[in-house]
Amino acid sequence: MKFLVLKKHTLKFVILTVAVCALLCMSFGENSAASVFFGDNLRKVPIYAVQTEEKQVAISFDAAWGADKTQGIIDTLIEYKARATFFLVGFWVEDYPEEAKAIADAGFEIGTHSDTHPDMVKLSANQMEIELQSSIDKIYNATGVTPTLFRAPYGSYNNTLLETAESLNLTTIQWSLDALDWKGLCASDVCNRVMANVKNGSIILCHNNSEHILEALPLILEKLQMQGYSVVGINELIYQDNYTVDRAGIQKKN
Repeated sequence: MKFLVLKKHTLKFVILTVAVCALLCMSFGENSAASVFFGDNLRKVPIYAVQTEEKQVAISFDAAWGADKTQGIIDTLIEYKARATFFLVGFWVEDYPEEAKAIADAGFEIGTHSDTHPDMVKLSANQMEIELQSSIDKIYNATGVTPTLFRAPYGSYNNTLLETAESLNLTTIQWSLDALDWKGLCASDVCNRVMANVKNGSIILCHNNSEHILEALPLILEKLQMQGYSVVGINELIYQDNYTVDRAGIQKKN
């Protein structure tokens, strides 16, 4: 009898393991966050970085407060022939519609960073949808661009948020390399941090109005290009279909 009980428990474990492996190996389609197994829960994970043999990285700028450095960032990116992605908060777009349009007119990618920059996991699904749709509408009205990318404020997310974003055709993007420009580091320290940690497929987080971004950005772009990296927009870096995302948030081509 003990042997029979043991066999039943073993069989259940094997079945569960096979089921989990099947889920981890599933292919997820366009704008879909991957589900991975954490303990007893299936947790969705956004894209933090991309596994690629190409020497490509993406630089992104979160814009929530202030805009006096925006044109300088645009000019520097153009000078170095670099692409970038700007994640704009709805109230920022309302306050700085001309700067938002300048980003779009220069050909840079625009994503949403929510409407009011809350910790969105504290919201209901309906409130999440309102936050995202309001920001999408404001970005479209100011720029003519409909965002397809979303970055959660504070990097805080849960399954409900990712599912809500997916329902609005948004791919949720985190970052694998925080430049820490928001901490007030000097330009050389920001650059050194980026260059010490960058790799193929990195998504770099910067901020639109950090103290030394205008001094740090040309240093970063010059050194990235000297090392053979192309600096592209996030939609150029990520795979649009036939991919999986592992539990660390690394997107991989099937």
